[in-house]
Amino acid sequence: MISLDFNLNVLTRDLSLYLENQVKVGLFGSGVLSLVLGFSAAYAYYYLISVAKKPQLISGGKKFYQFLRDQCPVVSETYYPTFWCWESRIQTLLRPFVTAKPGVSYRNELIRAADGGQISLDWFDNDDSASHPNSATRPTVLLLPGLTGTSRESYILHMVQQSRELGYRCAVFNNRGVSGETLLTPRTYCAANTEDLEAVIEHIQRTNEDAPLMAAGVSMGGMMLANYLGKKGRETCLKGVVVFSAGWDVFACTASLEKPLDRFLFNSYLTSCLQAGVDRHKSVLEKSYDIDHVMKAKTIREFDERFTSIMFGYPTNDDYYHDASPIHKLKSVQVPMLCLNAADDVFSPCHAIPVEAVKQNPNLALLITCHGGHIGFLEGLWPRRSTYMDRVFKQFAKAVIEQGGDLNDLSS
Repeated sequence: MISLDFNLNVLTRDLSLYLENQVKVGLFGSGVLSLVLGFSAAYAYYYLISVAKKPQLISGGKKFYQFLRDQCPVVSETYYPTFWCWESRIQTLLRPFVTAKPGVSYRNELIRAADGGQISLDWFDNDDSASHPNSATRPTVLLLPGLTGTSRESYILHMVQQSRELGYRCAVFNNRGVSGETLLTPRTYCAANTEDLEAVIEHIQRTNEDAPLMAAGVSMGGMMLANYLGKKGRETCLKGVVVFSAGWDVFACTASLEKPLDRFLFNSYLTSCLQAGVDRHKSVLEKSYDIDHVMKAKTIREFDERFTSIMFGYPTNDDYYHDASPIHKLKSVQVPMLCLNAADDVFSPCHAIPVEAVKQNPNLALLITCHGGHIGFLEGLWPRRSTYMDRVFKQFAKAVIEQGGDLNDLSS
């Protein structure tokens, strides 16, 4: 059997000898053509051996592991990243631009919070559902966007589209102040505080008492969901949860994003987006916070030190980061939760992915791809439509809603 171990030095040496020989001979009458063909063959070999790989599936229990293998074939399939942009940063940067945005018409609802603030919830009712025509029992999927995201993000729109095809209803939870609504109180949001999420889940349950409810969160939305499940244990109506590109250890995430290249590509931009949100609601926030000091922050860490941790009453920013890190709460999760991360995600570095914590809880499963970046997971020659992440979402959502009875008592 031929070994699949790839030695780049050997390949480079052999390729150089091959090209030198072919250029002299003039394959097809053209040394340039020989060079192109040789490079293409080498690139294809490298891609198939070192880039396209099956994901690693880890679970704390055999029952959940087998359920995923049986009901979600995507977890066992080789993930073929788009061959011309498989590098993590390129995937992360390109996804918002290359993926199409499905047309979705939302019905907006503003929910009043206990402190007097308001939460914007965008509904996709899917009243044309053929598989679930009864609105009272139509399954509902709650979607949580990332740090500065809204219901209009491409990854959210794709999940709404996948839910539409399944016949399900969607509700998108927009964090306070991000989707155009007025900020009524001097409070926004953070990954550690789940009060608004709890209010939204309770509201959805009251509104659709007979409809099964599951949830999906992306990046910070996934962190918030994981923190919520860790706090609530069995006291939740959610049938299942899937999270994508979550940051499990905030200290590791911020340290990674503060490396020079990643600070330039991502950190500064996200910081400016957070500051734009503060500036948009300055008239409400300036009565409680030093906005000028906040606007001088250069990184997410500095923003959190000057704004987020103070807003939510933490003694220090380190206290906030510890509380916001879902890795500390995974042992308390009592609802089936599938987590998809890419090993090359600079937002959530590989060494901080909670492999050992997942192994200790039969309600958890972790799917790790070698490539995919942060909310990337592009695949296909021209990745305009669904991504690997979208396929994971669709198959898991369908499995939880339609075969969820098989997930009862995963500890057995």
